[in-house]
Amino acid sequence: MLGEYRIEGRGAAEIAAEVERAVGAGELEPGQSLPPMRELAAHLGVNPNTVAAAYRTLRERGVIETAGRRGSRVRPKPATTGREQLRVEVPPGGRDLADGNPDPALLPRLAPAFAAAAGLGDREPVLYGDDPLDADLVRIARAELDADGVPAGPPAVTSGSLDAIERVLAAHLRPGDAVAVEDPGWGSLLDLVPALGLRTAPVGVDDDGPRVDDLRRALGSGARALVVTARAQNPTGASVTATRARALRAVLRGHPHTLLIEDDHGHGIVDLPLHTLAGATRHWAFVRSAAKAYGPDLRLAVLTGDTVTIDRVRGRQRLGPGWVSLLVQRAVARLWADGAVDRAAVARSYRVRRDGLVDALAERGVVAHGRSGMNVWVPVPDETGAVARLLQAGWAVAPGARFRIDSPPGIRLTVSTLTARDIDPLAEAVAAAVRPSPGRSYA
Repeated sequence: MLGEYRIEGRGAAEIAAEVERAVGAGELEPGQSLPPMRELAAHLGVNPNTVAAAYRTLRERGVIETAGRRGSRVRPKPATTGREQLRVEVPPGGRDLADGNPDPALLPRLAPAFAAAAGLGDREPVLYGDDPLDADLVRIARAELDADGVPAGPPAVTSGSLDAIERVLAAHLRPGDAVAVEDPGWGSLLDLVPALGLRTAPVGVDDDGPRVDDLRRALGSGARALVVTARAQNPTGASVTATRARALRAVLRGHPHTLLIEDDHGHGIVDLPLHTLAGATRHWAFVRSAAKAYGPDLRLAVLTGDTVTIDRVRGRQRLGPGWVSLLVQRAVARLWADGAVDRAAVARSYRVRRDGLVDALAERGVVAHGRSGMNVWVPVPDETGAVARLLQAGWAVAPGARFRIDSPPGIRLTVSTLTARDIDPLAEAVAAAVRPSPGRSYA
């Protein structure tokens, strides 16, 4: 019984359907607790295993979540409600620093690569049963992975990083399992995990990557997987250092059955070396996408990992989309082979903008983070107020709520389109926006 609402049903399917109906009708609200299984079983006059089966079905459907001793509750928000909805409307004449996009001026022209990939009619059409991987793409990707110290493993190609991460998680985990995720971290990933019926276990982040003690705590509490960003972490710009990588690998070696997923979406836009964790556990996956350096419309990521993981991913992929377009694969291979992006110049351009903003903020007494990538993270005492004041000043920034679980408030600024003339006016606006109002306490 929940307040005025009574759960009814005799079988597991009936109980699950009744709860799901009540959630959909708004009779059970997001975050509302469900009765303990034994209590509900006694109320309904059924076996506790029947209620346990109903709750398990509801977890698998993403209707409820289980939080250990705190019991089960309706998900705080529907799994289909994304953090991306926490967007700020850019006022006329305002500057959008919230979208997370790369600088269009640094992206290559795609038409020549696609024309070359199509072979202007010389290539045979791709048919069912053909090899789903382009040999040139795999060869170039593997050479770069070797150079970066990523262990050998079979290849796969997916429709971007998030597609790869989803497929790897689904290949190993079951609804209700916990996934250690960076906090603050990538909002789309923080939405994806509960949408799969999984639980998030937040791991704090500093400039050097995930905090070691937080990871040890998450794995010790039963998290079965870890998703970590190698470089250009979104939203903080963190990049895993050699020292931090050694410490994280030591923790992972103590939990060899942890599924490790490493996302290197920053490849091509950073000038910091990769310090990979791949191979520290029995099952692992390493993802490298083309979106940030070559354009978000190139929905392609190269994935490698242990044999079991990649076999499962490719097997399930065959039952869905089948493969990523060979035309797209060939175009990306051509972009890579031709050096269509001057990676050093791109990394330098983003670094100059990041460092310029971080330094200008420091001069004004504002702490900011941004070791790599295209974003700067600014901790703030009042997130909503800071976003609103910056919007009034003509700057749209991303609210930290899009990226946080338990971590303190902050705002994310994407520096991609900033010019040298923008730095000081923006730093002044941020400094004014994050200062507490006179007489107001944030303690």
